[in-house]
Amino acid sequence: MAKDLFQYDESSIKSLDWREHIRLRPGMYIGKLGDGSSKDDGIYVLVKEVMDNSIDEHMMGYGKVIDVKITDQSVTIRDYGRGIPLGKVIDCVSKINTGAKYDSNAFQKSVGLNGVGTKAVNALSNYFKVQAFRDGKTKVAEFKKGKITNDAKITKSNDKNGTTILFEPDETMFKNYHFIPEYLDDLMWNYAFLNAGLTINYNGKKFYSKDGLLDLLKQKIENEEMRYPIIHVKGNDIEFALTHGTQYGEEYYSFVNGQNTTQGGTHLAAFREGVVKGVRAYFKKDYDASDIRASMVAAIAVRVQEPVFESQTKTKLGSIHMAPNGPTVRSFIADFVSRELEIYLHSNPKSSEALLKRIQQSERERKEIAGIKKLANERAKKANLHNKKLRDCRFHFNEEKGARSQESMIFITEGDSASGSITKSRDVETQAVFSLRGKPLNCFGLTKKVVYENEEFNLLQHALNIEDGLEGLRYNKVIIATDADVDGMHIRLLLLTFFLQFFPELVKSGHVFILETPLFRVRNKKETIYCYSEEEKREAVDKLGSKPEITRFKGLGEISPDEFGEFIGENIRLQPVILGKDSHLGKILEFYMGKNSPTRQEFIIDNLRIEMDIVKEDIVEEVEA
Repeated sequence: MAKDLFQYDESSIKSLDWREHIRLRPGMYIGKLGDGSSKDDGIYVLVKEVMDNSIDEHMMGYGKVIDVKITDQSVTIRDYGRGIPLGKVIDCVSKINTGAKYDSNAFQKSVGLNGVGTKAVNALSNYFKVQAFRDGKTKVAEFKKGKITNDAKITKSNDKNGTTILFEPDETMFKNYHFIPEYLDDLMWNYAFLNAGLTINYNGKKFYSKDGLLDLLKQKIENEEMRYPIIHVKGNDIEFALTHGTQYGEEYYSFVNGQNTTQGGTHLAAFREGVVKGVRAYFKKDYDASDIRASMVAAIAVRVQEPVFESQTKTKLGSIHMAPNGPTVRSFIADFVSRELEIYLHSNPKSSEALLKRIQQSERERKEIAGIKKLANERAKKANLHNKKLRDCRFHFNEEKGARSQESMIFITEGDSASGSITKSRDVETQAVFSLRGKPLNCFGLTKKVVYENEEFNLLQHALNIEDGLEGLRYNKVIIATDADVDGMHIRLLLLTFFLQFFPELVKSGHVFILETPLFRVRNKKETIYCYSEEEKREAVDKLGSKPEITRFKGLGEISPDEFGEFIGENIRLQPVILGKDSHLGKILEFYMGKNSPTRQEFIIDNLRIEMDIVKEDIVEEVEA
């Protein structure tokens, strides 16, 4: 009989209270913690959980305005709904599985479902304050990391009905966190688009939409890129908008009960099926589904009663039915979309003609590259068996095997020395490495044929598994890891051109990042500080005092594997690649990667900087790594 390695008896069994459980297992409640560099990082989920409650009030017909203020450290959200019943204020933010969303009469088709959201925000906040206003009275409660610090008595108030929640994320849980303004803007706009008539006042800016998903698509695609005017249809519990553009790939924005389902789900699959069905029915021809959907930009929003999401963060819908004992999600959405699309095409011959041309163009392009695609894929399959370019990891984004699949990332590096350092210091569970030979091809203005003709691009496409869209994406974060010199910057641009040209949805969905690595190491005998800028270097010199050793890193390959582990571990610094809502993709690529133009020359001259090191007399000279 094997000897017990540890004692297993009654004392081994632990019961955690709600607060301890959330703090010990935050992933169960908010997905991953993160530092704010990804759209789905925990700090944004905290904002959403509180916002969702205010949105639910609006959906039920209470409150047309929500005031939001977000600083570097705190979030304040004030709605003008009914206000939490004063006797249940503390329960609603600190007693797990407590809420009104279990009562389908109080809230129909709400976002918040499980009575968990605000409790998670409370437990994961260094400071949390809730104040409810109801019928001339108010109740305040304050917490620290979920523990109540102030239980104020109910007092009189002249404020309008509603609820205010203020919280400060706990910096011990969300290490080095920062809010990215563009992500918050997107979040507020989505709320506005999905709740036509709602006004969100966020940090001095007004977010308001009159035409819902129509306004969303107008923001996402330029007029000149549309093949035909946006088709916009509203029905009971469903709304969609679609058009075709000029880009490669498909681009979708999907929502359930106001929640942005970034990973799609049963409703998006049904929508895509409905579009194909409607187009085939109108043209009376069995066009290939990929040709119909190529270059499509669309948004779909549905209201589902008692929805089933595949995680607490609600990024993917798993519901089979629209409501208990109701129609299936597939039949309800696919039938509605196909019917409305067919009606629209009959009524708008110019749009149907433009759509037909787009389908025929996609068909021609697909047939042109069919031969080379087959050969390239066979080559890639053989290479996958012994792909020297790819050092894979264990967990992948497209495999539902727990929270670690969300952590999956791939570093795209230049040269053997850099990839060697990363490979030796990476976490083999979640971090993969893809090594480039050198500078990749500038593919600006080229057709997708080049993706299959160029062996390196083809292997990269297969490593990411994005040939047929993002559904199979194997890594949550695609990280470009190049030197911070001129050559490294050029490689970054070439890779971004590749992604933006052929897989723009990868960038637009927030999966592409730039790895930040330190420029300097400042140390004395007691302490080592890594610095990412001249300013950080000066601060480190001031902190360490007289004569620290300063090392300037010239390239990634010159950083030892042991040191590299510091930069890609818990304290990894990533810069997300963000396309602003006013960014015109074609013009951006033309400017940076097109033929040399006077405007680009002027831009370079205007932005030239001469950087001078500020060196104190008592500092030893910099040494190169």
